[in-house]
Amino acid sequence: MLQKESYKLNFKKALTVFAEKLQQHVSTENGEWSVKGFIDVYKNIYTISSDTKIVSKILEIHIFPQIIQFAEQIGYNIILAEHQNYYPDLTFVNKQDENVKFAVDLKTTYRKKSGIASFTLGSHGSYFKERDKQKNIQFPYNQYLGHFCLGIIYTRNETSEKEISNVNNLKSIISVIQDFDFFVAEKWKIASDKQGSGNTANIGCTLNFEDLRNENGIFSKLGEEWFDEYWINYGSATMLKNGKTQKITTIRDFLEFKGRTDLLKNIEK
Repeated sequence: MLQKESYKLNFKKALTVFAEKLQQHVSTENGEWSVKGFIDVYKNIYTISSDTKIVSKILEIHIFPQIIQFAEQIGYNIILAEHQNYYPDLTFVNKQDENVKFAVDLKTTYRKKSGIASFTLGSHGSYFKERDKQKNIQFPYNQYLGHFCLGIIYTRNETSEKEISNVNNLKSIISVIQDFDFFVAEKWKIASDKQGSGNTANIGCTLNFEDLRNENGIFSKLGEEWFDEYWINYGSATMLKNGKTQKITTIRDFLEFKGRTDLLKNIEK
């Protein structure tokens, strides 16, 4: 157990230092995204749409060479998710001991007036519940020593326009996003007790940037075991409340159901 925690602590520390350096890799001197668009053989630049899926994918491509270099520096190999819906995005495997594995998901989102746009932290379905199985996951969930989120938060640039420009005018093109913040967090520490995407079985996260950066989600003072048990039972466990049977979909109700009202103070801010 101590050796496991040592590996985990060292990996998290290294990943955090790495994340802090990524801003200078993706930004210009004035904080704009250094990616301006796509270029063709005639040196025409086609600016990028601010669509979140497009921005997220290009950001991932942009930082991926840095991630490969980082893994090499700390003595890990990287295994990419074999399929689009597999968890996690990246599996870090220690070169000296292949039993040492860490799951890292890349998450990008943008600032809003009331915080940030929501993003999810993976499924609470099959692989989360059956932790020795390998369905929709690169390795069984219980083989990972830790589950991390490498997050990128940015501001959309509303003044940017879709246009075609020449490479000679590259610096005059306004980037579609700017003002990056990177953070590293353990998944359970930033999780919400709400689903993150409608009817799909995805875990939601806190929508406050300071809580993300400080790993101060609703489970952070309860512990990972409570996070695991709650989300394994989410929507399937039931309780009697006000004389009616209802599914348990809040951590407050779950703690009451488990007879641990003494822990309610740990979820109050």
